[in-house]
Amino acid sequence: MAIHPGSGAGRHADADDGAEYEARTVRPYAVTGGRVRAANSDLPLEALVEVLPGAASSHGLPPEKRAILQHAAHTFVSVAELSALLRLPLGVVRVLVTDLADAQYIRVHTSTPVSVHTGQSPALSLSVLESVLNGISAL
Repeated sequence: MAIHPGSGAGRHADADDGAEYEARTVRPYAVTGGRVRAANSDLPLEALVEVLPGAASSHGLPPEKRAILQHAAHTFVSVAELSALLRLPLGVVRVLVTDLADAQYIRVHTSTPVSVHTGQSPALSLSVLESVLNGISAL
């Protein structure tokens, strides 16, 4: 006897799988307000998040942002760790971390300067490095 998708026997599992899939795909979109990239999209995975003293009064923040503040309250936490702890995609966590940094709830520490809108192309910075290398070689 074959079970058809519309029959009662197989329908419950399919409905649960569909609802779970929908929750996973819609939720990140809702969490970020529809944004798929942070204003600071080059935020490194290893960037460390530090909670600032004024973040204790974080009333009115969504649960995901409060969770970031809670995880980073006692120690520095990387963006990648926050993604794993919150079980949210990395892009979503980057958007949330950038929002919290802009609102001055957290400070983000990186090993390299993070540029928001420098207008500087990667080719330009590569040419600067080549010039430095050529200058050193000429010594």
